[in-house]
Amino acid sequence: MALTVSVEVPGRDREVLQSWLRATSIPAGLAQRARIVLLAADGVAVKDIVERVGVSKPTVIGWKKRYAAEGIAGLEDRPKPGRPAVIDEVAVVLATLEPPPERLAVTHWSSRLLGVELGISHVWIGKIWRRWGLQPWKAETFKFSTDPELEAKVRDVVGLYLNPPDKAVVLCVDEKSQVQALDRTAPILPIRPGIPEKQTHDYVRHGTTTLFAALEVATGRVEQVCLPRHRHQEFLRFLKQVAKAYPRRKLHLVVDNYATHKHPAVRAWLARNPRITLHFTPTSGSWLNLVEVFFSIITRQAIRRGSYSSVKDLIAAIGRFIDGWNERCHPFVWTKTADDLLDHCRPGQRTSFTRH
Repeated sequence: MALTVSVEVPGRDREVLQSWLRATSIPAGLAQRARIVLLAADGVAVKDIVERVGVSKPTVIGWKKRYAAEGIAGLEDRPKPGRPAVIDEVAVVLATLEPPPERLAVTHWSSRLLGVELGISHVWIGKIWRRWGLQPWKAETFKFSTDPELEAKVRDVVGLYLNPPDKAVVLCVDEKSQVQALDRTAPILPIRPGIPEKQTHDYVRHGTTTLFAALEVATGRVEQVCLPRHRHQEFLRFLKQVAKAYPRRKLHLVVDNYATHKHPAVRAWLARNPRITLHFTPTSGSWLNLVEVFFSIITRQAIRRGSYSSVKDLIAAIGRFIDGWNERCHPFVWTKTADDLLDHCRPGQRTSFTRH
């Protein structure tokens, strides 16, 4: 005698089961069970369901029974029987925090190496690392300044940003040296839907230039010039250009500790032009200079992905970008106080994990 199980599917359940059949991301098992129940509700015989769905007769009968007893919830997967895996997560974490033994000759753990070492599947290692936020393959850099005048210089520069002097202009000045005119060996392929812009990895190097830039803190406007070298002669030439661009105004220039900025010829010129004052960032503290932010932007948006047949083309591209920048420029607003920064700048203190 054939075993029959009556299946009645309410309208709400039918809508849910039909949505499972239409979904593209639902597990295949759930879609298969939904089809079995819907066919049974439509009065299709068990043997016909077996042929249409491609499963065994006990499977059809089992899912019909499960749905009749528990509804849609009964079609979900249940926990598999068996003893749960016993993994000492603390031991995995502690092993991860220790360097690998010398016999392995590696600098950090991989999930497979640690799995072999502890006799655990590398899949479990990966799960534990994600749960505890461990990323042994990742490293970040930091740098502490050893400048004996660290605090004084930080307070001086930050003071210019947060409380600029009245009737004076604050400018961040630096040079971006060795900007390369790289000419790709094949034309750059433009972006397409689903495909990023592509360029060859090899290139012809036509020479370099040095970009001198002065960023006006209050507006974001940039004064610039590109010169072949970056000696004190070129720096002094740029200082004169900046002075001419801001006539009869007191200028406070934030610069780093590069030797050309302290050359005797530069000092002598500054002595003859007392309206211009240089403010030096601490040693290993050029990140305090806001023009570095601008250098990052121009590198990403105008230089790195370009192709230049000559240094002249490179200089022209830099000039076009800065002309456009000055039309739409905006100030970079400094928000950190000197005390906030000093908490991260001294050895033994917390670092900001700033990349240098």
